[in-house]
Amino acid sequence: MKCENCTKKECSKKQKNDDAQSTSVDVLSSNDDFEEKNEFFTLANAKILLSDCLACDNCMTSEEGARVFQQNQKEFFRILNLNKKCDTSKHKVLAVSICPQSLPYFAAKFSLSVNDAAKRLCGFLKSLGVHYVFDTTIAADFSILESQREFVQRYQRRNQEEHALPMFASACPGWIRYAERVLTNLVTPHICTAKSPQQIMGSLVKGYFARQQNLSPEKIFHVVVAPCYDKKLEALREDFYTALYNSQEVDCVLTSGEIVQIMEQKNVSMKDVTEVAVDSLFGEIKEGDVVRHDGKRSDGYLEHIFKHAAKELFGMDVKEITYKALKNKDFQEVTLEKDGETVLRFAAAYGFRNIQNMVLKLKKGKFLYHFVEVLACPGGCLNGKGQTQTEDGKPDKALLSQMEDVYAAIPVRLPEANVYVQKMYQDWLEGMDSRKVQETLHTKYSAVNQTASNLDIKW
Repeated sequence: MKCENCTKKECSKKQKNDDAQSTSVDVLSSNDDFEEKNEFFTLANAKILLSDCLACDNCMTSEEGARVFQQNQKEFFRILNLNKKCDTSKHKVLAVSICPQSLPYFAAKFSLSVNDAAKRLCGFLKSLGVHYVFDTTIAADFSILESQREFVQRYQRRNQEEHALPMFASACPGWIRYAERVLTNLVTPHICTAKSPQQIMGSLVKGYFARQQNLSPEKIFHVVVAPCYDKKLEALREDFYTALYNSQEVDCVLTSGEIVQIMEQKNVSMKDVTEVAVDSLFGEIKEGDVVRHDGKRSDGYLEHIFKHAAKELFGMDVKEITYKALKNKDFQEVTLEKDGETVLRFAAAYGFRNIQNMVLKLKKGKFLYHFVEVLACPGGCLNGKGQTQTEDGKPDKALLSQMEDVYAAIPVRLPEANVYVQKMYQDWLEGMDSRKVQETLHTKYSAVNQTASNLDIKW
């Protein structure tokens, strides 16, 4: 069994997945603490759907496979059940962080406003035993701000450093996996070093919030609700593990669809759940109405970085951005003109066929772009396979269209306008140019297991 876009004669994907599922089942069945079997008679194992053959050709080891398949509802309920036992030394503070691209899914699926969906989702999770429910928008604020600053610095060094430009966005784990395991040194030096919103949220929860609550990071079990399965692999990265506390920044990732599975098993409808205000990282303060960033289907890195660069580098205030579609709607470009010259050229490349075409241009030395927002899913993050697929595995186009309408209606808040972010830069991160900022908000992407002829695959 081969991936639909794979041209290789031998494919290890099915065997790897079968082995990983077998391993995970053995691990789960041998653990007496999994009392949730009494509550859930059917639970889907975690799935990795790294589009276009990303999880084959040794991209995912058997050890990674076993750990990924443990990131499911069973692990979530193992912690909930552990907290019901008498031995309080083993109890965990259970925190759930929700990605902004997941909320439109719940709103559209249950015919709710996005604000009602957020509060009812919070109420449902807390009814299960979750202690805190957070919105990851603040983490995206940090990620965008750090990406903006890095782009300006790279642009200013473009004549001194070979790999300064182009800069590729680093928020999508499917793209990062592909870049590190397949494209290797051709691309990895160009990837922005800012962590993704998911992993910055891990740093905020296990760093800032833990300190505020006088908790050791390993006492917190941090779950992220995300649109796609690729986030499960991202959570396992070694650079997001703190050996001192034997703790990952994110302990478990559940897709939006997996949360709905839990609701279905509990026979609960979102419309019947009591609304509870979403928590913030700042004590008793609760989150207000849901906000988003510029960007029609994602966190809007392109738009924010473009406007920031136009202002910082050329003194130009860009209010509206005009996209020019190229080969298809998922490959678009934006340019900035000054004195008759194109001074900035950005692109958005969604889906692996567009990514591959982009990389081939880079390989041939015909790459014109200064920055590219790269996302593995066609259509962007809203179209993550953890929330837009029907039971038979096909995309739910009607639901996606509703989600896009819901997302577009959410008010936009600039990252610079978040007063809590500015306060945390000073009080927690010791200034915007500190060593702690680099350690907490940045990472490094590097080539892994380079293989031959990967750029010759036909997509």
